[in-house]
This record gives sequence, structure tokens and C-alpha cells, in this order.
Amino acid sequence: MLMQTHEARLTALRQELKRRNLDGFLIPIADEHMSEYVGAYAQRLAWLTGFGGSAGSAAVLSDKAAIFVDGRYTVQVREQVKESLFEYRSIPADTVGGWLGENVTAGARIGYDPWLHSRSWVEGVQSACAKMGAELVPTQGNPIDAVWQDQPEPSAAHALPHIDTLAGKSSAEKRAEIADGLKASGHDAAVISALDSVAWLLNIRGSDVDNTPVALSYVIAHADGTAQLFIAPEKVTPELTQHLGNAVTIRDRNDFENALSEYSGKNVSMDPGFGVDAIAKALEGAGATVSFERDPCILPKAVKNASEQQGHRDAQARDGASVARFLHWLEETAPSGEVDELSAAAKLRSFREASSDLRDLSFRTISGAAHHAALPHYSVDEESNIPIPPASIYLVDSGGQYPAGTTDITRTVWIGTPDGAAKPTEEMRDRYTRVLKGHIALALAVFPSGTAGCQLDTFARQHLWNAGVDYAHGTGHGVGSFLSVHEGPQRIAKSAGGQAGTDQELMAGMILSNEPGYYKTSEPGGGGFGIRIENLVLVEQRDIAGAEGQYFGFETLTFVPIDRKLVDKALLSPQEIAWWDDYHAKVDTLLAPQLDGGALEWLKRECKPL
Repeated sequence: MLMQTHEARLTALRQELKRRNLDGFLIPIADEHMSEYVGAYAQRLAWLTGFGGSAGSAAVLSDKAAIFVDGRYTVQVREQVKESLFEYRSIPADTVGGWLGENVTAGARIGYDPWLHSRSWVEGVQSACAKMGAELVPTQGNPIDAVWQDQPEPSAAHALPHIDTLAGKSSAEKRAEIADGLKASGHDAAVISALDSVAWLLNIRGSDVDNTPVALSYVIAHADGTAQLFIAPEKVTPELTQHLGNAVTIRDRNDFENALSEYSGKNVSMDPGFGVDAIAKALEGAGATVSFERDPCILPKAVKNASEQQGHRDAQARDGASVARFLHWLEETAPSGEVDELSAAAKLRSFREASSDLRDLSFRTISGAAHHAALPHYSVDEESNIPIPPASIYLVDSGGQYPAGTTDITRTVWIGTPDGAAKPTEEMRDRYTRVLKGHIALALAVFPSGTAGCQLDTFARQHLWNAGVDYAHGTGHGVGSFLSVHEGPQRIAKSAGGQAGTDQELMAGMILSNEPGYYKTSEPGGGGFGIRIENLVLVEQRDIAGAEGQYFGFETLTFVPIDRKLVDKALLSPQEIAWWDDYHAKVDTLLAPQLDGGALEWLKRECKPL
């Protein structure tokens, strides 16, 4: 009989730990590749606790347990996880190591799965345990897998070639570039464990993880330009074998750990963020010299070539028409009060699916009505779903995966009433316009070579700061090319706290989001609302007469009308109004040929000069 309750599952895990002579176990949301999104087989935290967020971890001891989430999930964790089973802990104020330091006793043996944690994480927690006289112990196999009776199997879907015309470079060319870098740094090989890096390097894609078109696999890239791909045999087709060619050896994924022993005496690099502790242990145990250095694919993957740039433009044009059709439908339908958050998200997906090129959404749509819009990472489900109230703000953050590119767009719109009489409040219009001003300021930014994302973050916040308000998330993240919607290393955000990527130099060809926001939280029905305006932008070189050095700016890639009903024109400068008018003229030019009927009439109205 399957264990249906989380109490039963927690009890079964504790029994398994006792059988293994362990006094505790640590459970992250992670797979063997440290992916942002993981397959169903790796959703161990959700199975154990009921928590459905995308980031978090838990620590289980014989007599107590805790779950650790950040501020995005403060409300969600309390709705989904029983406090009688797990203490609620908030990161970064609380850490797993800190909690263990308060709760373990001398001699305790705390288990962890070395395939689900980075070396630096292990060292930090190990240090906390050692101070208490406890020991952090790597497990052979995951204890949760031993008690999860109906655990899904990893996806067996085929890995697929990604054509060179969309990739812009052949895999052979990419491997040669990586090989040159390995030779220059004195490395014999590099372990590539991040799934999107594997996909980029070999020009392959898959469907093993929701929202990210990757195939479960590892690569070891060599300094001579050859590589070994470790992938389940059932995922390999003759087309894939032909695509990879003779310089890529295909081996069973199950051989990967043993294969690391073949690098005795070799200098091997691995990424400290994506390479898990088990990989480092296997290499060190074999006598290899391990260098913890950035994955050599990350920077060239982030700098899009001309084909990838054009692919993004094409994908954005197709996606923009789908979003425009949705916004027209929403304006006509939502004032009735009969549209809810889930049905709106489903309708938006249906418009995207009308495009034959859609492969998947790029992330789970954030469909936030009224006070839910004030939760930046809100994830609607059957329990939280509410109708979109007339006379309210609605925020929708969504994106699609197309072979030509990955999209991500947020629009915040005013939902009126059937008679059209309801208007946004003065506060709503003020905050919305300040977010818009920040968005425009970043879109128009010009900056010298060497500028990092953290140096541009203030452009987007300045007008909110002038009103004594701010937002708690980053302003921009990198975006992949038919890969991860959240791609490093570039990022636009405050540098406080050492956020990854904020010190990365922005380079021509990088794609980022431009998404300032504002969030007024309140109790349900108490007037809370949220605002975010997001387009994707491409870093491009700017030719400036008399410039002393190299300068860059942004090309806007996303073209969908921005809601004019929430704009206070009096707060906009002539330059900002000119940007608005120019932007919407381009929206009209790009989308009008793809629309007809009421949607086309709506577009023409929304794209009139401000």
C-alpha cells in the first residue's frame, strides 16, 4: 500500500535512516546536475513535505525536522507543509548548517546525497556539524528513493539534434573553442554537468525537464576537441549518433561515475556550482587533480552569435502575437468576473500553442490577480486560484520555448468593469508609471565596456526610490537560446549579498530581462496589488561620435503593447513619451501583419501615440 500522508512518509524515512545508522538526512530540491527545474523523479522534497515551490530544502532528524525557503515562499510553505511535522525556517537568515548546529548532538551521523549537493555546500555544512562533534556522511543511494514506492523513472525521451543553422555554430566548432581554452589553462579535460551546457556544446535538445529543453546527460570535454557523452541508451537515436559524429563517444549514463576513474594523473576542471560533490570525490579518489573553475561553456553560451540573435527576434515576434491575442481576449472577457487565474493562464497557453513552433512554456506562468499580483513568484494552483476581480490589477509573467529562441514577458493590466466606468486609483497609476520610467531608463542606458549588471540596477529603481519605495527582486536575468529562461552568468541586480552574476561584465550578444516592479502586499481583499513590466533586451555595441573607448546599449527584443490605462502621462518626460511612441510604433509594425479582426483593432488602438 502506498504511503499517502506526509506523516507516513516522514516516518518511513526515519525508519530507513535508522536502518542505515544515520541520525538525520538533508533533502534539497535538486538533481544530479544542480538544475533550476528538475524532473519528477527528483522532486524528493515535494514528495516528503508537500511543498511545491521551486527552491528550498529540508533537514530531518530522528525527533524533529525543518524546511528552509526564501521570502518568495513564506505564504506557500505554510499552506502546503504541516508545521507539526516541519519547522518553518526562512533563508538567508536561517541556514541548514546553522539549524544543525543548534539541534545535533555529539556523535550524530547526518546523511546527505553527494549527487545533489555542491562541494562548497558540503564543506560549509560539514564545518557546522564538526563544531558540535557530529559527522556529515555521504550516502550510497538516496534514502528517500528507498521508501518512495511510486517514484517516477527519469524521462526516457529521445535526445534530439538542434540544427546548426539555429545554433549558429556546429558542435565541432564549439568543442574546438573549448579545447583551446582547456589547453591554455593546462587542463586535460572538463566535466560538463549542467544540462544546458551539455545541450549547447553538442547542439542537442530534449524534453526531460519541464520548461527547459534538455536531455539528462553528462559530457567530458577533452583538450583535443573530442568528447564523451554519457546518456541512457534508450535516449539515443541513429539521427543523434550521426549528428554527433565520430569525435563524440556515446556511453551509458550509468558508466559516468566509473569513467571518472580513467582520469588518474590528469588535470580536470569542474564547475563548483554545477559539479556535485560526488563528481569531485570520484575524480580525487582516482588520483586526478581537480580544478574548481567556471564551466567553460557558460560565457560563450551567454554571448549569442548572429544566428541566435536573429532566432530570438523571430521567436519574439511569433510569441508577441500570441500574447497580444491573449491581452485582447482578456480585455473583452475578464470584466465579467468569470475568468480566474488558472483559466487565464490556460488561455494564454492555448494562444501560444496555436503556433506550431511552440515546444513548451519556458516556466510556469505567473498569473496573479489582485493581491496575488503582489507576490513576485506566485504560482497558482487549484487551492490558491481566485477569479480575476473587475476593477483590479492583473499581472501575468510568462514565456515560451521555441526552436529559434526562449521568451519571457510580463504585462500588468487594468481589468475594468462591464460598463467601463472603473478606473485605477491614483496610487496604482503613480506606482505603475514609476515602474515604467525605470524600465525606459534601463532600455535607454548607454554604458562603457567593462560595466557589470549591478552598476545598471539603479537605472530601473531611481524613480521608485524618489517615492520611498522599492522592489525586492533583481532587475534582470540572462536568457538562453532555446535553453534555460534563467541563464547566467550575467544579471542586473543589487550587488549586496554577493548575488551571483551581478559583477559579470555585460558583453555584446548577451540577452537579459528588463523587469522592474512594485508590490503592495495586504491581506486578501485589502487592496494589495503588484506591478511588473518585462521585456527582453540584447546587449549591442553603440557607435558614439568622439567616444573614448567601446560603449554598449540595449536592443529591445520583446514587442507587445504596454497597458496605457495605468499610465500617468504627466509623470513622463518628453524623452520617455518619445520612447513609448517609438516602441509602440514598432509593436504595430511587427504584430499587425500577424493579427486580424478584433485583435488587430485592439492592437491599433493600443499602439496609438501616447
